[in-house]
Amino acid sequence: MLSKRVIPCLDVRAGRLTKGIKFAGNVDIGDPVATARRYYEEGADEIVFYDITASAEDRGIFLDVVERVAAEIFIPFSVGGGISSVADMRAVLMAGAEKISINSAAVKKPALISEGAAAFGSQAIVVGMDVLAVPVSESIPSGYEIVIHGGRKRMGIDALWWAQHCQELGAGELCVNSIDADGTKDGYELTLTSGIAKAVSIPVIASGGAGTPQHMYEAVSKGGAAAALIASIVHYGEYSIAQCKEHMAAQGAKVRLHW
Repeated sequence: MLSKRVIPCLDVRAGRLTKGIKFAGNVDIGDPVATARRYYEEGADEIVFYDITASAEDRGIFLDVVERVAAEIFIPFSVGGGISSVADMRAVLMAGAEKISINSAAVKKPALISEGAAAFGSQAIVVGMDVLAVPVSESIPSGYEIVIHGGRKRMGIDALWWAQHCQELGAGELCVNSIDADGTKDGYELTLTSGIAKAVSIPVIASGGAGTPQHMYEAVSKGGAAAALIASIVHYGEYSIAQCKEHMAAQGAKVRLHW
C-alpha cells in the first residue's frame, strides 16, 4: 500500500503567501519561499503552489517565485495558476516544478489535459477541481458543481462526471477542493472526497477544511484520498507537519515519518 501524503498548499497572490476562507477575505501571511523551505524541512511529502489570481487576471504565473521555491526544496513540487497552454506547462516545469496543476483552463479547454499528458506524461498533470455543493438537478445529479476562476464562476458541470472525464483525458491526479469547507477548519467534505475517489482509479487529493490532524486521517481513511492538502493549520502554527503525520500514523494510516 502506498503511503498517504501530507501536502502543504501555498496560495500566492502578488508574490506573497495568502490565506482566506471560502475563497474570500484573503490576508497576507508571509513569504512563500521561506515557508516552502520550512515545510520541506518539517517532512512535507510534496508542496503545492497556487498563483490564485493568475487565471482571473488573465496573466501568466509568477515564474520567478516558482524558481525561488524550487531552489529551496527537494520533494515533488506542483504548480498551478494561469497555465493555459502546453508552452505554459513547459515554462513551469523548466522553472523547477515536477507537476502542473490546471483548473479553470482545463474546464474551458479539456483538450489541454490530453495535450499536457502527451507532452509530459500523465504523472505530471494534476487537475484541480473547485467544487460547490448545490441542489441535485438533472444537470448536476451528484449535487456538486464545478466552479472556476477562484470560485467566481459556476459552470453547470457535475463534479463526478468531470472527475471521470479528466481521468479519461489523461490526468494523473485530481485535487478536489470543497469551496464550502475551504479555510473553515471544520474538516474535509468527506462525501465529496469519497464519491470522487470511488469514481476514478487515479489518486485523489482531499482539499479544503483541515483543522486538526484527525481531519487529515479521516480524509485518507473514510474519504479514500491518497493525500491530504493542508494550509491554515500549519500556516498559523497550530500544528507542525510532524505532529500531523504522527497523529495519522497513530490512528493507523501509512505515512512517511522523515525525522
